[in-house]
Amino acid sequence: MPTELLSGVYDITVMEGTDRRLRAYLFDGSDDSESTPTLVDTGLAATTDRLFSRLDDLGVDPERVVITHGDGDHIGGLSAVIDRFDPEVFVPEQTDLADVEGVEESDVSRYGDGNELGPFEAVHVPGHEPDNHALVDAARGVVVAGDAVSGSDQRGLPEGYLILPPAVFSDDLNEAEENLERLLEYEFDAVLVFHGSSVLEGGQKKLDRFVNFPGKP
Repeated sequence: MPTELLSGVYDITVMEGTDRRLRAYLFDGSDDSESTPTLVDTGLAATTDRLFSRLDDLGVDPERVVITHGDGDHIGGLSAVIDRFDPEVFVPEQTDLADVEGVEESDVSRYGDGNELGPFEAVHVPGHEPDNHALVDAARGVVVAGDAVSGSDQRGLPEGYLILPPAVFSDDLNEAEENLERLLEYEFDAVLVFHGSSVLEGGQKKLDRFVNFPGKP
């Protein structure tokens, strides 16, 4: 069953194990200012049955899909989601669809830094991947981080804090760290991540302490 992290915001975990956890997020449209159910990322192609089962549990059909970046564990299920729900789909302008089976350019709309997508403002935070974007919901005080950061427990640390994604899965961690400064331009409390545990309170302060650590040159 999906977990309601905040009012109308659900963690839809599609794979959970000792070595890997994958999820999507559903903003169910119950907020007075935004009535369009929005799915953020789609998991792997192989996890769409579980994704659909979780959405059926909620009784919500997404009408909008926003992809944070083009890694397979974020965009792999998009073709199946389009086939089932026929939603409006937004994909970063840098994302190459050539390796996304069953998705054509005509199926999606492109977005970039600063664009508004329903309740979100897109913030380009490359480093993990060149197309990685975070989504800021200012009204709720929520950042959906893409893979700009992960939960600290992804690397065996206590949960409740934020770290960079593993270098082995990232394009340029120096760039990734530098671009976290962009998120600190916004006010937020919760940071929703796709790997490890999300931070639901004090997210901005914890990210600031991570970025602007004591002794930083």
